[in-house]
Amino acid sequence: MLKKSLLSLLLIFPLFCANIFGQQDSQYTQYMFNTLSVNPAYAGSRGQLSFASLYRSQWIGINGAPETFTVNLHSPIRNSRLGYGISVVNDNIGDGAVQETYLDGVISYSLPANQTNTAKFSFGLKIGGNLLNLDFSKLRNFDLEPTSADVPDNRFAPNFGLGFYYHTDKFYAGVSVPNFLETEYFDGSSGDANSVNFLSAERMNIYFITGYVFDLGGNLQFKPALLTKAVGGAPLQVDLSASFLFAERFSFGAAYRLDAAVSALAGFQITEQLMLGLAYDRETTELGAARFNDGSFEVFLRLELLKRFQRTISPRFF
Repeated sequence: MLKKSLLSLLLIFPLFCANIFGQQDSQYTQYMFNTLSVNPAYAGSRGQLSFASLYRSQWIGINGAPETFTVNLHSPIRNSRLGYGISVVNDNIGDGAVQETYLDGVISYSLPANQTNTAKFSFGLKIGGNLLNLDFSKLRNFDLEPTSADVPDNRFAPNFGLGFYYHTDKFYAGVSVPNFLETEYFDGSSGDANSVNFLSAERMNIYFITGYVFDLGGNLQFKPALLTKAVGGAPLQVDLSASFLFAERFSFGAAYRLDAAVSALAGFQITEQLMLGLAYDRETTELGAARFNDGSFEVFLRLELLKRFQRTISPRFF
């Protein structure tokens, strides 16, 4: 138990020191189903009102490890080329000691990319901001002495993001920057540069996503997918996945995060409106070999409100 607590403290220790660190956006294993959280141009691309929610528990078994919860809603605007949506992302580290919540409104504009209107190119804009809440008093269960930093501190910062997204029935690709403004927190709030206790900095993350669906026959389809994320001061993140979809109802596959983790994925199209997705990650680093780390887990839920004259988008991989 003591080892768990000490490691939990080490995980969030950079927030206490005087060094500047580059903060990355949340990571998702099921990014192919949670696209609106990383690319605003995705809004309305499914042709119907779509609600999605994802919960991720990182490094199960380690006290204070990160948790992420996302909710998004998007839809096309009927008889127009516009789409709209909202996106909420909440990150929790240290059992509430550090919480960051992003709330954004999204709008997209789509253009046909061929004469048959089976391919579309979309541009997306999101406007909102994030609230960073620090409450170090919640770390006292680690036997830390109370400090002046134990007083909760909340800071809100506005931001905006842009994205481009191209898709057909079989292929998609997108480039996005969810947050352009690089906001610094707690940098000399007392007016004395020598009195800074810690400095948190939001960094610009650049995403590229793509995937293609191959028909293998016999109601079986195969989709490889790729996500790359670049941010200053951190290694390039590369996620590769390969999934099979059977009878447009059940999907299963595996993923690999470069120098970080391997994953198993499964999805269930319970009804035409409801989909459930599950993913499990196992670290390939030394942390993954620790006996108190039981890996990371994700659950994803999507609900779509279909009209009787509409058909679901096929295939339902993206």
